[in-house]
Amino acid sequence: MDDAEYRKARARLAAEVAAQRITDPRVLAAVERVPRHRFVPTHMRRWAYIDRPLPIGMGQTISQPYIVALSLQALRISPEDRVLEVGTGSGYQAAILAELGAEVFSVERHGELARSAQAVLQELGYVDVHITVGDGSKGWPEKAPFQAIVVSAGAPAVPPALQEQLSSAGRLVIPLGEHGRQDLWLLERTNGEWRSSYLCPCAFVPLVVEEGWR
Repeated sequence: MDDAEYRKARARLAAEVAAQRITDPRVLAAVERVPRHRFVPTHMRRWAYIDRPLPIGMGQTISQPYIVALSLQALRISPEDRVLEVGTGSGYQAAILAELGAEVFSVERHGELARSAQAVLQELGYVDVHITVGDGSKGWPEKAPFQAIVVSAGAPAVPPALQEQLSSAGRLVIPLGEHGRQDLWLLERTNGEWRSSYLCPCAFVPLVVEEGWR
């Protein structure tokens, strides 16, 4: 496809996402702006604007656009928020976060994926995305606190380090459950108390780290 066809495909994808209870206009605009085809392997680009996850190598996937949009809508990202992303993957979600004005700190356990994502993000001009290779369940304590944290892998429980690195009014979205089947939850900290809100069923790759699945 040429650039014009890709723009039309992104517009169709944004409309499809909007039809699934995504109402935040900033999130929808970001979905329409980010060239998702740049974040998938070349041979997968024909499917880049279908609303589904796609394999990106090393047993990982680029998340379904609807799930990305739902997660970031729930997090209520404001410009200049510091956001921790656990699981960089392709870099697609980080690009959406950057479009929302966030400064993104992303942790990826696969060095090859981290390097590939960083290269694409830099080429596209997303200068406020910082990527490190490491154990995402431990967060990025040197860069904390964060106003929001988004976890892109399923975990049996919320890693304590992530809760500790949230600001006093922070929000966290995480898939919790078993291998291959989880539920997406929003956790919010208010005056030292935690409130949880159920978002939807989902299926993420496992969070294979010290405080996730071993």
